[in-house]
Amino acid sequence: MPGIVKLSEPASIALHAMTLLAARPDAHVSAKDLAARLPVSETHLAKVMQRLVRADLVTSSRGPGGGFALRADPRATTLLEVYEAIEGKLRVPECMFSERPASCGLCILDDVIAEASRILLSKLAKTRLSQVAGTFTAGPPLVVLGPSKHGERSGRRRS
Repeated sequence: MPGIVKLSEPASIALHAMTLLAARPDAHVSAKDLAARLPVSETHLAKVMQRLVRADLVTSSRGPGGGFALRADPRATTLLEVYEAIEGKLRVPECMFSERPASCGLCILDDVIAEASRILLSKLAKTRLSQVAGTFTAGPPLVVLGPSKHGERSGRRRS
């Protein structure tokens, strides 16, 4: 049924990975380190991250000191932008079917699906990456692989 609110695994991975990167906006973080923190398969995470690269939200670099880093400004980027980079435009459905059946009167679910979609849309649109950057507190600190804007050395752990 098109239009029913869902948060797919790729969208969830993207939102969480971007939150981790927003906590270290000046660092490159490896796919391996991100995958270990979420925890998800490194292969699946890498595929999701490449979609974020294509959407110009993230940069990637190969080799020693490489990894993924935010391209987007975490103070300006909303969770909705991240979600839509993975899932496409979030729309509020008027009916569970793409076309309302001729035999329908009032919707059997009232407008609960539309309301849930509006709530999710509003929350994602209002929330900026910088607001959720501190969400992850458990686990080891991320490994900074590349030099940061502040001149830190490669491979040094940051807390």
